[in-house]
Amino acid sequence: MRFVIIGHVKHKREGERYFAYAPYVREMNVWLKHVDEVEIVAPIGDDNISSIDAPLYHPNIVFNAIPSIEFTSMAAALKSLLVIPLILIKIYRASSRADHIHIRCPGNVGLLGCIVQLFFRKKRKTAKYAGNWDPNSKQPLSYRIQKKILKSTVLTKNMKALVYGDFKDDSKNIKPFFTASYHESEIEKPKTRDYNQTLKFLFVGGLVEGKRPLLSLQIVDKLIKKGIKSEMDFYGEGLELIKLQQYVEANGLKNVVRFMGNQSKESIKKALREAHFLMLPSKSEGWPKAIVEAMFFGVIPIVTKISCVPFMLDDGKRGILIDSDFNNAVAEIMNNLEPEHLIKLSDNAVTWSQGYTLDAFEREIKKLLLE
Repeated sequence: MRFVIIGHVKHKREGERYFAYAPYVREMNVWLKHVDEVEIVAPIGDDNISSIDAPLYHPNIVFNAIPSIEFTSMAAALKSLLVIPLILIKIYRASSRADHIHIRCPGNVGLLGCIVQLFFRKKRKTAKYAGNWDPNSKQPLSYRIQKKILKSTVLTKNMKALVYGDFKDDSKNIKPFFTASYHESEIEKPKTRDYNQTLKFLFVGGLVEGKRPLLSLQIVDKLIKKGIKSEMDFYGEGLELIKLQQYVEANGLKNVVRFMGNQSKESIKKALREAHFLMLPSKSEGWPKAIVEAMFFGVIPIVTKISCVPFMLDDGKRGILIDSDFNNAVAEIMNNLEPEHLIKLSDNAVTWSQGYTLDAFEREIKKLLLE
């Protein structure tokens, strides 16, 4: 089987190996175990390989490099418009050679892939929609177009679009799905936490405005001011780091807040074994793996009511759901700090999340490739 991947993720090359963002690579390596040939249509850069990158594993990879597409400025938009015809041609040619077309959405390249796949009605296709599939959420126009194309059984044939969450009125093209980070062999009994001692909060993810790391820090600061002994570690990097550091300095939090930067999977696992809570009050999510990874080790997630997150937390039985209002969020957390209640939340989180392993994920991928 010749398996063609179409997406926006920027790859890096070192010798004969290709690297990319580790969560994406870990998922794609599961697909690649079950195909004979791989062709990737995606951007490639010359950046240095970092701790958050991982290698793709397959003996027969053909990389079909395309330019990145951006509309963040007038100059970038003009350049992107000029290269779109070239990208469409490359996607079309790769798709014509494919036995199975796999499109990574949402994204600008994903949109082009969605358009091109309309001309290959008889070929087997999957699309991974890694964003928020909730039809009521506010989305950019390009995202809404991708969703309409994927959902339409008139336009799109032989497609399984993998989405996070189970929403009413989805077509037969749409398959509720999940993703995973750990194998069944990595399942372990979490340590027993003491919720009467200093509470350890984690933030794991990009330090970007959409993830609202500053709100996370402000909430923990407020809990400390209310007499709840707490400390917080941030894992990740991004443009919000300067604001976070300034807030720590201005509010005398140097002794209780640490910035760990990007760390390896093993380093994060070690932190999750010790933490009490994961704070992630994002504006939008698809299937936030950081939440499932935290729950896997008994960490209680504190997250906003967005996308499929209420399903993941069983409407508050496996974690604490908050809204975007600061005072309401603090009040909701304060209302859930009784130790016996927290122990139950943690136990429920472990039981549920340890069912979403890479082994279960691989079994489902094999079914999709054989359908």
